[in-house]
Amino acid sequence: MTADRVAGRTALVTGAGNGLGRAIAHALSAAGVRVILAGRTAAKLEQVAGELRDAPAGVRTAVCDTAQPGAVDALRRDLSDEDVSILVNNAGIAGPVRELVDVEPDEWDEVFAVNVRGVYLMCRAFLPAMIAHRAGDVINVASVSGKRPLARRTPYTASKMAVLGLTLTLAHEVGEHGVLVNCLSPGPVAGPRMERNFRLEAERTGMTYAEAEQAFVSRAALQRMVTEEEVGAAALAILRMPGMTGADIDLSGGMIGR
Repeated sequence: MTADRVAGRTALVTGAGNGLGRAIAHALSAAGVRVILAGRTAAKLEQVAGELRDAPAGVRTAVCDTAQPGAVDALRRDLSDEDVSILVNNAGIAGPVRELVDVEPDEWDEVFAVNVRGVYLMCRAFLPAMIAHRAGDVINVASVSGKRPLARRTPYTASKMAVLGLTLTLAHEVGEHGVLVNCLSPGPVAGPRMERNFRLEAERTGMTYAEAEQAFVSRAALQRMVTEEEVGAAALAILRMPGMTGADIDLSGGMIGR
């Protein structure tokens, strides 16, 4: 392992076909990491891979639905020739935007399958090799929504709180084996998902889109959303902190404190 703990290693990033997964993959690749892009849609993965083709450390794609045990087991077998020492569990879905009493059980189950069971299955599949090598890093992407109320988003909020609990406990389970497990909790990230949320909120309340956005952003100390590039940089920073495990890194522009 190199002095900066990053260059020369191999990272597996889930949900890597767009958004935060894409940004994290770009940040790691630029730091000299070989990146394996995992996700459910081959075309999106190949698009990101095309952006990283010239990276010296290389890039690879792997189609996988991380919520499905069989798919994750197949992924582990397919990557048996790779020394995955960094696992970034980023895959997730937003779920319904409704009052809890209007959320259907299958909607609730889908959010937890992707956002929580997927993290468990990926850790279960790829931690044994890290434990055997007595080295490795797991970054679970949670959300500030797991630490503060977010009206009409109960399934999502509850799932992200579960990821926080999973991270803290797992860090204590594998710490003696030299494996670090941390959480990265972004606040609202500028992009299509938040644009969707602002449209829905404007429709629900009668506000304009701009008013709905401002009402949300005003909760942050920086009075803005964070960017995908800032999330990628934060993931890289976590990997460069060898004494940190069981931590939850808030990246919300100060939203969690208000």
